[in-house]
This record gives sequence, structure tokens and C-alpha cells, in this order.
Amino acid sequence: MKRTVPLENPVAEAGLSRRQVIQRVAAGSFSAAAASLLQAQTDSSHESTAEDFVQLMTQLSNWNRWGKDDQLGAINLITPKKRKQAVILVKEGASFSMARSAELEDAVDNRQPIVRKMTRVGVGAPTTGIGGTGDTFFISYHGYVHTHMDSLCHFLYNGKMYNGYSQDVVTETGAANNSIINFKDGIITRGVLMDMARHKGVDYLEPGTRIYPEDLDAWEKKARVRVGSGDVIFVRTGRWARRDAKGPWPISEGLAGLHMSCAKWLHSRDAAILGGDGAQDVLPSGVAGISQPIHALALVAMGMPIFDNCDLELIGKEADRRHRWEFLVTASPAAVPGATGSVLNPIATF
Repeated sequence: MKRTVPLENPVAEAGLSRRQVIQRVAAGSFSAAAASLLQAQTDSSHESTAEDFVQLMTQLSNWNRWGKDDQLGAINLITPKKRKQAVILVKEGASFSMARSAELEDAVDNRQPIVRKMTRVGVGAPTTGIGGTGDTFFISYHGYVHTHMDSLCHFLYNGKMYNGYSQDVVTETGAANNSIINFKDGIITRGVLMDMARHKGVDYLEPGTRIYPEDLDAWEKKARVRVGSGDVIFVRTGRWARRDAKGPWPISEGLAGLHMSCAKWLHSRDAAILGGDGAQDVLPSGVAGISQPIHALALVAMGMPIFDNCDLELIGKEADRRHRWEFLVTASPAAVPGATGSVLNPIATF
């Protein structure tokens, strides 16, 4: 009787390519063990170090690309021609918000919820003549919950921010350079949804799942769309779908997101803004000693602002229904001089 020997490497033994394995896993015809092994092999092939990060800070630098005094960074790629091309994408006039509705409750991932205080209410007010109501917000927008835009002064590396400006220009009165006020005229350009959860055939990626350049390439091919100069990229991991289904979890347990190796991909495409439903970086990063390499490389080296914590569940459904993954995107950060960022409500219009 012939003895059956378990396969040490079911992927290699089956003689399948990585793409073929992914297809079989999605179809449910290949083992979970093979899928797990494939992921481990992929992670191993993208091992990165702190030294790699240091090299990328130089290799991907856009400093002085638009002049020594520039404070717009990659937003320079959103030219008048680009804006006109983006407007042409509107065929229906159907618009959808990509902002998370304000999280007002304390949670393990939201230790600084938005505080709203009513300053004038309608209850008990006179019922004749002209009246009014009012309120005040307190928003600590940076972090992992509230939808916001990071300006180019938000991250520093070796005492410098984008284009060589010193960290010393940020004082108690705000940032003298690279603040959000530079984007007062708003963002009008083409948006591209990179739906990594749909690409993997799941409702959401589990915390800590790494997204690699080949995942972005594969999605482009599947969606028949290509990221180009001046675009805003929105990476959907399904983070909010998971939170709504299972409840909040500590950020220390991780977030799905881009691995550091995606930085070259972003730079090669000349994207203007990086957006997504999490912190953009996969957490943990997988790079020893560097917690958020994508943030640092985008903001400091490339001068690429970031849209953090977007809620991409609605736009994911609407894009999938239309089989359209590109759209006009508009966004208007608050015009606050010296601010390191702003709350944001980016809008997608088909």
C-alpha cells in the first residue's frame, strides 16, 4: 500500500502561480493552509528594514521639485487641465459622502470623541417672532477615528518637514509653513477607489493585513482603471464594516493598510493625495523601529497630503453597482491659518 505523505508546500507542489492560488482560494477550491503559506511567502518577500526607510526618504523626495519655497507638494499635480478632466467624469450627478459620521462616544479606538455643546436650543424658547438655535464643536481630529486631512506640517523627519522647512516653524501659535491654509481653495480632481476588501473577496480585511504593490496592480487590472498623475487614491480595507459588525477594537491590535513597499508605487504614479478608511499604514508596520512609514514618506518626502479615516462603505457599494471605480472628488478643508490639518467631508460624484 502506497503511503501518503503530507505536502510540505502545497503551493509549490501543485505547481501553481501566486495568481492561480489567489483565484482558487477566492473560489473556495484551495486549502486555507495554502493561502496562509502564500501570505507568509509574500510577507517574507517584502521584508523591509529601517535602513530601507531611510533610503526611501531620499529616493522618493519631491523637495525642490516645485521650487524651494513650495508648500503645496503633490497638490501641484492637480492642474487646471486635471480639474477639467475630472469634471468630465460626472455623468449622473449622483454624489456620496466619504466621511465617517461624527463619533461622539468614547470607545477603545476613540479616546477623544467629538464634543458638541448646544449653546441655544429650541425647547422653551419663545414661539413668536424670529428665533434661532446654535452649538459649538470641539474636535481633536488627528487620530484613528475622525475623517480628516493631514497637512504637510503634520509629520517630521530628522527635524524637517516637507521641502526642508524646520520643525521650529511650528510653535504654540501654529505652523508658519506647510499648514492647511495652503489648501484653502479646495481639492477638485479625479478619485480612484482601490477596494482591497472586494479584491480579496471579503467584507473586510482583518487588522494587521498588509497590502502590497502587487495587490494594487491586481486591483487596477480587475477594475480596469489606472491611477495617474494628480489623482486621489482611496484604499478601502473595510475597516468601518468590521467596526460596525464587531464593535471597536484597540488600535494596538492593528489596522489593515499599506505596507511600506507601496510608497514607491505611489511615487511612480504621481498621486496627489493618499486616502483610505484607516491610517493608511498597516499597523503594525512590519518595519522594525518605524511605526508609520507610509505617513512619513507621503507627508515629508513626497509632499502628499493624506485623507485619514474616510468611510468608504457607501462609495464601495455605489462604485461596485456601477462598475465604475473613478469619479470626481471634491473636498474643502477648513481655512485655519497655521493648522496641521482639518476635519473633512470628501465627496465623490459619478
